[in-house]
Amino acid sequence: MKALSSLVSEYLHSCEFERKLSSDTLKAYRTDLKQFVRFIGEQLAEKKQLVEYIQYLNSSFAPRTVKRKLASVRAFYHELLRNEIISTDPFMKINMRIHSPQQIPRVIPKQIMARLLENAYHLYCPNDDRSIRDILIFELLYCTGLRVSELCALSTDTFLVSKEDVSILIKGKGQRERTIRISIPQVVLIANCYIRLSLNREKNNKALFLNRDGRPLSTQSVRRIINKYLTTVDKEYHATPHMFRHTFATSLLDAGVDIRIIQSLLGHSSISTTQLYTHVSNSKAATVLAENHPRRKMLYSL
Repeated sequence: MKALSSLVSEYLHSCEFERKLSSDTLKAYRTDLKQFVRFIGEQLAEKKQLVEYIQYLNSSFAPRTVKRKLASVRAFYHELLRNEIISTDPFMKINMRIHSPQQIPRVIPKQIMARLLENAYHLYCPNDDRSIRDILIFELLYCTGLRVSELCALSTDTFLVSKEDVSILIKGKGQRERTIRISIPQVVLIANCYIRLSLNREKNNKALFLNRDGRPLSTQSVRRIINKYLTTVDKEYHATPHMFRHTFATSLLDAGVDIRIIQSLLGHSSISTTQLYTHVSNSKAATVLAENHPRRKMLYSL
């Protein structure tokens, strides 16, 4: 049988070129499986070695990280079984229970979001494509719930604008595609302004968002842009691109939008993932209940 590192290399090659997994997923698989090889060695691990590896992970990492690392290894073993390189999956013999606390999605407060957009528009310069680019990035993250990787992957072929709306073709996780149409006038206007300025760029570069060197904008650059503008709002407040996604989802839930529609907009394959946002929305519901229930106007008290 081939060495474990060779099997891992073949698996990662298959993930990249046959299954077309996202760059983020590939990065996680590569990191997790290389760590697995360093711990196990070049022989395929059986139940005893896997139990030892699980114990090592549990003693070294947070529960959420342990779950991800084990998911990477399990996916690798599942592929070995599917290709008949192994006859049985040793994970089937292991009873694993990793309890990680459910993390409530963090959202950006409405007043912070409003001031962020206000400051971005205040710094707008008609002939500066970077200032218009930054505004459009904020608008898209807030109004569509795009993942930052999906935002950076947008191209002039997948971002279509008209006077009435913007149509975005998004390639999400697992190569699943979805389309979002935006008809919010402010967003349509800034999108048209940005596309007009982009007409002068080199035709061979189809990425929608570029950095100052004319290369496609990276996810790290988007994080820097967000934090640069946030310092004009609150120097102590920090937000990530994914918090815009959380804010988008909870805002729609608070507005009474059906959770199935939100699932479709976010590109979730499972409704259970979308239901995480109901925990945040429930806190809003509690506030509404406390402020509007008729009992508040009744003065009986101890």
